[in-house]
Amino acid sequence: MSEDPKIPDDVWEQFARDTERDIRDSAPKEPSARAREVTERLRRQEARGELPEGWRTGPAWQQKKSRRGLWSVLAVAAAAVVAVVAVRPSLVPGDPFGGGADSAGAVSSPLPQETAAPTAAPSAEPSQLPTLDDPFAGSPAKRWADGAAGIAVPEAKAVGGRSAAKVAQALELTRKLLVESNLDPATLRGERPAAALDVLDPLQKDVRGLLETGLRKPDRKHDPLWMFSRFDPEEVRPVGDVVKTRGRMTFKAGDHASVAVHADYTFVYPVVQTNGSTEVTRTIIRRILDVEVSDPSKYQVTPGKLTVVHWDQDINNSACEVYDGYLHPSFSSAEPTGAAPTGPTSDPYDRSKPLDADRDKSCGTVSRV
Repeated sequence: MSEDPKIPDDVWEQFARDTERDIRDSAPKEPSARAREVTERLRRQEARGELPEGWRTGPAWQQKKSRRGLWSVLAVAAAAVVAVVAVRPSLVPGDPFGGGADSAGAVSSPLPQETAAPTAAPSAEPSQLPTLDDPFAGSPAKRWADGAAGIAVPEAKAVGGRSAAKVAQALELTRKLLVESNLDPATLRGERPAAALDVLDPLQKDVRGLLETGLRKPDRKHDPLWMFSRFDPEEVRPVGDVVKTRGRMTFKAGDHASVAVHADYTFVYPVVQTNGSTEVTRTIIRRILDVEVSDPSKYQVTPGKLTVVHWDQDINNSACEVYDGYLHPSFSSAEPTGAAPTGPTSDPYDRSKPLDADRDKSCGTVSRV
């Protein structure tokens, strides 16, 4: 019986060294502390919509129209791969930074609640057209909250001599006004927003009168769209039953023994024409609202009602110079309505910029819908 061939010692030692080296080189490596710090910071920035300015917008999808307006009253008292990897390292095969989440899950995961003004617009989304099955495809709003879930009321605390209970009342009334004005299905299909009007103080006759006139006989000076989101049911219908919402609400002591509430929200409405077309588009509206609930023992106000101090809105993808009380979204498959836009191009998803009184309020175009 023959013996097994003997391996020379020098060959065996070389084999052992080569094997040890290959194992060492192929073993997973722990990212450095700096790499982990940068990756985590970028992930937090992405979740807050605070990516660097250069990543915030994509090319214009269609020449959609943007309308802006303002109303105030003194109340009561009278793209490279490197960039993609840097922002979302989990897209690299093998997930070298140890994120562990797949890219689809990262894109679809909901954003945390907005607690402060973003510093930049949301980053550009993958180029996707909205469909009947996926009406928020290609939109940053896909990760926003659904409807009223996106209107979170902060914890009430006593301010300016007003109790926490009074603050809570003011916050809930503001939330109800926003929901009934911008999310209620009857309001969206053009019906009278009775529940929203009921929140407003009937003693504030200028505001109530303006809105009532606008609902009854709208024109340039009496436009219900200043407060309410309304579509012509003979022209368009909603796609699904979800309106995406993002924003924040704050409060402080007001000037009139009151609780002053500030609300800043953006609503995204996917719609389709009623003529049988399957083309989906979106109208995006940002609304800013300042209201007060004053002490009825000191001021002539109706208990349990809101006084409007200021409102402002930025309406995107709706016909210019049309004042019939309805939003009129533009579709690439339909002839344009209204006047040609003359204002600047803007990003309707950019919530980092204030809607100040000095801005250009002419009807412009939007970079994306």
